[in-house]
Amino acid sequence: MAYIQKRKDSYLITVSCGLNADGKQVKQHLTYKPTATTAKAIEKEVQKQASLFEEKCKQGQQVTAAVKFESFANDWLENVATLNLKAMTLNNYKIYAKVVFKAFGHMKLGSIKHGHIQQFISDLTAGRKYRPKGLSAKSVKNYVCFISGIFEYAKKKQVITFNPCSTVTLPRVDVKEKEIYTVEEMQHILGLLHEEYKNDFRFVLYFTLAVYTGFRRAEMLGLEFSDIDFDRQIISVKRTSNYISEKGIYEDTPKTKTSQRTLKLPVELMDLLRQHKERQAEYADSLGDFWNNSDRLFTTAEGNPMFITTPRHFFKQFCLRHGIRYLNLHSMRHFNASAMISAGVDVKAVQISLGHSQASTTMNTYCHAFQQAQAAAMDGIVSVIGLPTKQVTE
Repeated sequence: MAYIQKRKDSYLITVSCGLNADGKQVKQHLTYKPTATTAKAIEKEVQKQASLFEEKCKQGQQVTAAVKFESFANDWLENVATLNLKAMTLNNYKIYAKVVFKAFGHMKLGSIKHGHIQQFISDLTAGRKYRPKGLSAKSVKNYVCFISGIFEYAKKKQVITFNPCSTVTLPRVDVKEKEIYTVEEMQHILGLLHEEYKNDFRFVLYFTLAVYTGFRRAEMLGLEFSDIDFDRQIISVKRTSNYISEKGIYEDTPKTKTSQRTLKLPVELMDLLRQHKERQAEYADSLGDFWNNSDRLFTTAEGNPMFITTPRHFFKQFCLRHGIRYLNLHSMRHFNASAMISAGVDVKAVQISLGHSQASTTMNTYCHAFQQAQAAAMDGIVSVIGLPTKQVTE
């Protein structure tokens, strides 16, 4: 039975929902402000709302919007996000939560409005209160995605009817032109690697394969010899190798469904893969029981999966030692894409090769490279066909 308590110009409706695990009574509350004007009409309207509210509580559809945001968000992280998100995304969301809870974790879920979210965005961008330095537009967007996911869950649970994140204005993401090695620089880098590391093929193969395939770092480190078909000269991306402090190094599925892909490799690269497999097998035999029986291409000296920061540390030192400008490992992927586009490969083929979920992602990411390729193609058409010219005489 709903209990109704009159306030100044509203009514507090309370419904008992039994006892919780601790034996304490659980109550749901709803504040309702009637629109009727006469006492009889008001009583009838309030009674109707109390009946509807009580029915929702009985059906388990009503969770009070008076619950604190932090409490509701933790419930979402534990019961929803854990089941639906990848471990890396979930780990990032838990990091975001610490900052978000400082902003309005103490506030009631139903009292957080558009203005609160917009102010939080402004504070993150400017580096006020919650972060010592301003965040990039992309990072701010990630925070808002986290918050919005919680509010969407609240809508689904019928706690709220409106997601305040849906009307906020996000900072504009400036798409910076990718820093990419020139062909001459890349040839120099690969040449030095092949010359200097004849006896340690791991890094020779890692960077050569990264340049030729455009695989992401996690995809590279997740490769196993079973993913290679030496007869058909193809290699497949089937898993990723990742790291978070809670789990250590762990295996996961690729980023998207389209990230699970197969590429055909040139004969020269297949020869490198064969050499690496043979050398690794010989080395494993020399260690005997001290070798961890791993099928991974890239391992530690004991045969364990290579740590995710090892290629970056190696490459940074390599560039410093040889006086080469250092670009991050993702630049290998950018070089691969740029090389394909310059060679006239169409956008769909580039998308499939890189494992992008949509061609628009490929177009947006490598817009400048496609523009250059289009301009070169136009020059080629003009050189073949020529344009009629007309002499102008006075």
